Amino acid sequence: MKNHNHKLIDIIILALLDVAAVALSMTLSLLIAHGKVQLSYDVLYWFLINLASVFLFFIVFRLYVIVFNAVGIHDTIRMLLAMLCIFCINVALSFVFDINFRACAIFCVLFFVFALLIRFSKRIFISVKYSVTKHKKNKIRAMIVGGGNAGTMLIREIQTTDKIDYLPICVVDDDADKLGRNISGVSVAGTTEDIPRLVKQYNINEILIAIPSAPKKEVKRVYDICATTDCKVKTLPGIYQIVSGEASMSALREVQITDLLGRDQVRVNLDEIMGYIENRVVLVTGGGGSIGSELCRQIASRSPKQLIILDIYENNAYDIEQELRRHHPELNLLALIASVRDKTKMEDVFKTYKPEIVFNAAAHKHVPLMETSPNEAVKNNVFGTLNVATCADQFGAKVFVQISTDKAVNPTNVMGATKRICEMIIQTIGKHSKNTKFVAVRFGNVLGSNGSVIPLFEKQIAEGGPVTVTHKDIIRYFMTIPEAVSLVLQAGAYAQGGQIFVLDMGEPVRIYDLAYNLIKLSGLEPNVDIEIKCTGLRPGEKLYEERLMDEEGMQKTPNGLINIASPIEIDEAFLWDTLKYLQKAAKDETSEMKKLIAGLVTTYHPQN
Repeated sequence: MKNHNHKLIDIIILALLDVAAVALSMTLSLLIAHGKVQLSYDVLYWFLINLASVFLFFIVFRLYVIVFNAVGIHDTIRMLLAMLCIFCINVALSFVFDINFRACAIFCVLFFVFALLIRFSKRIFISVKYSVTKHKKNKIRAMIVGGGNAGTMLIREIQTTDKIDYLPICVVDDDADKLGRNISGVSVAGTTEDIPRLVKQYNINEILIAIPSAPKKEVKRVYDICATTDCKVKTLPGIYQIVSGEASMSALREVQITDLLGRDQVRVNLDEIMGYIENRVVLVTGGGGSIGSELCRQIASRSPKQLIILDIYENNAYDIEQELRRHHPELNLLALIASVRDKTKMEDVFKTYKPEIVFNAAAHKHVPLMETSPNEAVKNNVFGTLNVATCADQFGAKVFVQISTDKAVNPTNVMGATKRICEMIIQTIGKHSKNTKFVAVRFGNVLGSNGSVIPLFEKQIAEGGPVTVTHKDIIRYFMTIPEAVSLVLQAGAYAQGGQIFVLDMGEPVRIYDLAYNLIKLSGLEPNVDIEIKCTGLRPGEKLYEERLMDEEGMQKTPNGLINIASPIEIDEAFLWDTLKYLQKAAKDETSEMKKLIAGLVTTYHPQN
């Protein structure tokens, strides 16, 4: 109601100003045309008809509901159209009343100017104020990267809003046609390659990246250049900011680590593929983990018949359960505290609740920890998966999706080797299953997940460093949690049995660069404020990861960025015999576990 009253007052004030503009324009037009102002009934009728015409056509062309801060070319065009109508009426009036045509024409020109000044008055006032105050020392001297729509909108908002303490100094753009030109009075001073030079030349404090439609690879290239300066960097997050008209200072945010992946994030139309979730009983093992909990969030919004969260860690399970109950009170939700190692418990869960779709995200994932506890990795990863997969087959689940890792390819660590055994298990069971489609999904490193380097780096930075990197040349494939979950959900929709889904994760990222950029994003100087310390490769760690083994082919899916690896032939009798021996050895806590794993996973080459 308060906003409505303010709008009504603005309209009344604008209408009164138009009345005054009509009267002033008529007075001046008579003085110019006749040298004097002589009141008569004809002049009075002329005034009243013009006043009525102004109100009529200004209402028709919506000139009383403008936003003063944003008035621009479209408003000017509408006013020209309204004035054309008013001019036509004045032409007719010059024949009806004793009014000189010259006076009518002058009136129209003068009133157009006055009405335009009234509507542009606030922008003119702010621009003048900006010109007077722009040299204040407390202004943040900003460089705008991008001279397109987004950059132009940002510059105009800075110049027409007196609450923003930014001063746009220059623009950089790689379009050669824009070089040397001005955007709202701000010079396009160079290309993105000139950023370091221009920062020094113009004493820039902050760089505002306004290229929301650019590919992530290009954004990363620009950021890498900006990172060579001491400037704080902000960016517009996406092209939707332009479409929705939100390319403003409020939409700017700090550059995030996901901006530095060097590729666009994989987009999956979940509406097209999530139909298989609806009205199904869905089980997520490891449902309290970073991947498992995001899976639960996505599944909860797709009307499952029942969602079962199974996790051995009660705090994790409790947190996601409470979150889902708040956001989806209608959801049939059940949280179970249980271990996938417990075969009897798993059988009871499947027998009681009869899950139709199973996402197996329960696993030990920390590479160094599993190197020192290989028996636990085998118990949890291998035989936990075997228990859940066997139950899924036995009790007739429709789909079973196994969460795997790119570390399963030619593994050099226990964690990766156990995950490769998991792939072999689900491919073998799936080959003979009459009811269940078994598939696996290989992830790279998931940004922000438990065990990811990002939370570790952030903690080390918060503690003042050093940030520890095992090797300066170590590289990894990275993906975001939403990408990982999208891949899992799509795998369930595409499942035919026996496939391994692999995300096209673009180019691998150097971990040292990741640490360097994260320190920069924190507003600190790498190796000055925070040291980056190389500690040497950890047990089981290699310099690079692979997505496919040589024997596996590559097949594209309709998504284009998700590939399918063809299953490798497995000696099933040898697999089951070795698993029996592994199970006994794990219980006996043998020190020969790595050698036993290597006997089954021939591509596994332990480093010690």
